[in-house]
Amino acid sequence: MSMLLLGLAIFLGVHAISIVNDPWRNRMAGKIGEWQWKALYSLVAIAGFVLIVWGYALARQAPVVLYTPPAWLDFVAMILLVPVFPLLLATYLPGRIQTATRHPMLVATMLWAVAHLLANGMLADVLLFGAFLVWAVVDRISMNHRTQRPIPRTPPSRANDVIAVVGGLVLYAAFLLWLHGWLIGVSLAGHI
Repeated sequence: MSMLLLGLAIFLGVHAISIVNDPWRNRMAGKIGEWQWKALYSLVAIAGFVLIVWGYALARQAPVVLYTPPAWLDFVAMILLVPVFPLLLATYLPGRIQTATRHPMLVATMLWAVAHLLANGMLADVLLFGAFLVWAVVDRISMNHRTQRPIPRTPPSRANDVIAVVGGLVLYAAFLLWLHGWLIGVSLAGHI
């Protein structure tokens, strides 16, 4: 469990720098250069992500049950996950979805975390998905108090929403039918 907690602290910690001290982040990026800052930020985030994956895999070998969700919550979770991939794509494809949600990736992260908390009651699940949920909510709230840096994205277009929805639903179906089992080791095909 300690590896999972360390990974979460590193990954979410680096992602929380702008939340807790945006002026310091801007000073550091100005001091070492924006691209150098992004490279360092990325390396730390990747290290944290690797530790999360490793720690979560280790924690699943000795599961600690906190609660046992009813089976019907699996269906609720799958419904909550439908918009996740379209929202992720909408982050980089400006359109009405992006305008309505303001930061689609944070909304996607919140939905992803809530869905997984509904369907999973192990301690490792609660730590992983709960930490991401808290981070996403705090980051979303903090957006009202700090200047947003531009995200690389395509030019605005009405077609972007269609691309985000269709592409996202294709990704969702692929994850549901194949990728989740292959990447995570838990097949969802039997839950459909």
